[in-house]
Amino acid sequence: MALNRPRNRTRLVLGFGLALLLVLALAAAFWPRPELVDLGQVTRGPLVVTIDEEGKTEVRDVYVVTTPVAGRLLRVQAMDGDEVAQGDVVAHMRPAAPSVLDLRTREQARAAVAAAQAALLQARAEVNVAQADVDLAVSDHDRAKTLAARGTISTAALDQARTAALAAQARVETARAAVAMREAELANAQAQLIGFDDQGLAEALAEVGASDIPLRSPVDGRILRVVEQSETSLEAGAPVLEIGNIAQDLQVAVDLISSDAVQVVPGARVMLDDWGGPGSLEAEVERIAPLGTTEVSALGVEEQRVRVILRFTAPPEARAALGHGYRVLARIVIWEEADTLQIPQSAAFREGGGWAVFRVESGRAVQVPVTLGQGNGRQVQVVEGLDDGDIIVLYPPADLTDGGLVEQRQAG
Repeated sequence: MALNRPRNRTRLVLGFGLALLLVLALAAAFWPRPELVDLGQVTRGPLVVTIDEEGKTEVRDVYVVTTPVAGRLLRVQAMDGDEVAQGDVVAHMRPAAPSVLDLRTREQARAAVAAAQAALLQARAEVNVAQADVDLAVSDHDRAKTLAARGTISTAALDQARTAALAAQARVETARAAVAMREAELANAQAQLIGFDDQGLAEALAEVGASDIPLRSPVDGRILRVVEQSETSLEAGAPVLEIGNIAQDLQVAVDLISSDAVQVVPGARVMLDDWGGPGSLEAEVERIAPLGTTEVSALGVEEQRVRVILRFTAPPEARAALGHGYRVLARIVIWEEADTLQIPQSAAFREGGGWAVFRVESGRAVQVPVTLGQGNGRQVQVVEGLDDGDIIVLYPPADLTDGGLVEQRQAG
């Protein structure tokens, strides 16, 4: 009996120990653990609300150099980006080359040339006949003057001789005019034969009657684009080059969604980012188009877009690298305040038709209703409900409740 008592006592101690361990294990398993969360802080500072949209630089006044007449444009030696002054010759033109004649038209033109040559020969023969008549009439007039001086013939006969001489001279002038007319008709008929295969005649007439037509720059600036570089035939009014003054006339065009455009006012401050250079470029809203246009987005959705023009306020030296058609990110300021209470937008959540945040007090998350003001998607203004320096929960988990234990998540 004495040996059984120590054994019973040992079993009792072991049983009690196992029961205690089980109770402690169950307590540890069901003991509330703090939620790991990201924490932030209520701060004061400047807050800027912007509408961000991609824009494109453009020269306000683009001058298009066009062909004044139909003709052949010689190869343009100017290149994109070349500096030009007003009045500089930027291209040359020549009259259009004649078209190729078909067989029937060519034979008709040759027959017209032959007829014109014959008519010219006839006119020249008539000049010779008229000149002979003049010589005879002058001789008769001279004899009549001699006879009239002697009293052999009457004054009337002398007048008739003089009139005949004058009439003969007039007929010579008429015949010479006919020769000139026939020569012009021959030249016209020969011109109909000018074609691509009549190189000699075509080049001769081009050297005598045709010269280059210079195309000049209308303004000081740079060549933005050479529309036609190679030699080619163009109609009148065809574009050849585009010229603009990048240094003085550069602006930014932004197409805003109409609901955003109504929040923008002329004169609003603009920051231009992602333009490729250091920092931001300053600009301002110059004008807002009164007419919206329908455009299709990349997702296939129709949108009403309004064109907004921005004017650079930064000096030209700060944007010297920008050209015509460059991409920029325009951040148009619609509201800003230099010193305001604010929190990260990720801390606020909807609750009962309003906004709320979890403020951390003694390791517990306390739900606090707040009144929010302006926000830019990253920070939001706090009008009421929090104080500067309060610790708040960022990205609150869906299962976090009022009064729940929280602990800051360690980075990494």
